[in-house]
Amino acid sequence: MPDPRSSRAAAAPWRALLYVHLVALACLGLFLAWQLRPVAMHDLQLAEGERLKCVSYAPYRKPGQTPFDETLKISRQQIVDDLTALSRMTECVRLYSVDQGLDQVPEVARELGLKVLLGAWISIDRKRNARELDRAIQIANDNADVVRMLIVGNEVMLRRERTEDELRELIEYAKARAKVPITYADVWEFWLKHESLARAVDRVTVHILPFWEDEPVSVDVAIAHVATVFAEVRGHFDKPVMIGETGWPSAGRQREASAPSQVNQARYIREFVHRAHDEGWDYNLIEAIDQPWKRRLEGTVGGYWGVLDVDLKPKFPLAGPVAERQDAVAPLQGAALGALLCLGLSLAVGRGKRSRGHVAASAAIGLVGGLVAMLTWEHAALAYRDAGEWMLLGAVFVVGLLVPLVLTRGATESGIVSGAAAWRAFRKRGAVGLGTSGYLGLLRTVLLFAAAVAALLLFADPRYRDFPTLLFLVPALAFGTLGWFGQKGHAVEERVCAAVIAVCVVGRWLPEPANPQAIAWLLTGLLLAAPTLGRGPREDQQ
Repeated sequence: MPDPRSSRAAAAPWRALLYVHLVALACLGLFLAWQLRPVAMHDLQLAEGERLKCVSYAPYRKPGQTPFDETLKISRQQIVDDLTALSRMTECVRLYSVDQGLDQVPEVARELGLKVLLGAWISIDRKRNARELDRAIQIANDNADVVRMLIVGNEVMLRRERTEDELRELIEYAKARAKVPITYADVWEFWLKHESLARAVDRVTVHILPFWEDEPVSVDVAIAHVATVFAEVRGHFDKPVMIGETGWPSAGRQREASAPSQVNQARYIREFVHRAHDEGWDYNLIEAIDQPWKRRLEGTVGGYWGVLDVDLKPKFPLAGPVAERQDAVAPLQGAALGALLCLGLSLAVGRGKRSRGHVAASAAIGLVGGLVAMLTWEHAALAYRDAGEWMLLGAVFVVGLLVPLVLTRGATESGIVSGAAAWRAFRKRGAVGLGTSGYLGLLRTVLLFAAAVAALLLFADPRYRDFPTLLFLVPALAFGTLGWFGQKGHAVEERVCAAVIAVCVVGRWLPEPANPQAIAWLLTGLLLAAPTLGRGPREDQQ
């Protein structure tokens, strides 16, 4: 007769896996329900014929288009298509340069009844600055009926590429030659640090971006913050002041209280425009169209400030409730496919000998794995910037998904061996000799190393990096549960990686303890690392 105690011991890991994955599934279900809920907010009702005052326009919405490509020239037809879509919602567009075909914008804008805030890009390159500024002055003078203002430089002092005196010289050069008003644009703090520069311009153009403040601002109080800052800036100058940039991102990494989302973007734009029109503020929204190339500079969040997506479709309505997600078909399909796959593997390999706990746990593991896989795919489509990221992060993603597949087809009662021991066994006996314990040991070692690298990078350089929670959630649930039911030892390298993960996720969470993304990464990292740190002998002690 089988020993009842042995049977109970063999069933315990599967019960634990079932319960852990059911809890995870409930949490993911609540997350999807939260995304699907329609959020009521202020309806933006503009007067008949009234449009947005101005929006920042950059044409780099198509794959491969970037201002860093010096050979790129945007076609007139693309500019026509873009400005035609924008003319339905705004009366003006702001440019940051006149290079790469953007010199065509004023002519097209005239045909569509739009005005232009023309920008001359000023950088560290003096010769290029001279060419750009002369060209911008010529375009402004040739299109003075369309160009409302010439903006000489954008956040040049913020980037520390020119001094105040150097900027003043460029501004005065333009003012002596241009037929339109001259301004310079920078974040509001830099205008307050360089008040004397206002004497050289016709008006002051300030950027007020609550999301990017040194102390990030919640969307709940963002408009009040803008109003306070705008009033403070106007109090310092005796010239007209314009908000040259303000807006909110729809996707990306949360910064403390500042959460990027489609709902928050819609709320911010609606509330800001209502307040601005009500109080007569002159403003420009950033930005017209999503800019995928900006992810290279500012991470995922940089690419999603547009009120239109890259296909020129509005990302949200100006009236009525807004939901973060329109449906949950893809995640639910992924969950169903994952459950069928894991359940099928469990039954096929077990040949009818699996316990009910094993079968139920396999189904739960598959549900969570499939659902997370689809959420990861959705995030990858937003965040991954090039083939290198797709290959590298995609490889980590695939390794993570192998964990539930290996787990549900094998046994767990023998514990997980270290990756080093599994590798020695593989070299000695080949893949056949590894077994479930060995395969899981190899996968765990790879994932611990990948998670340690990700955690270290996020800890050291967090501003523009997304939390990689989804990449490691599925293996963290499996290893974090199994780690307490027997270990066959950990190599020193595994313990080092686990320690790095634990220290870095805690260190990343401490500066922003209320950030849900930071909390999710903290829990995932600790779940993955804790068993390796907490239990089981070192390999050299076996």
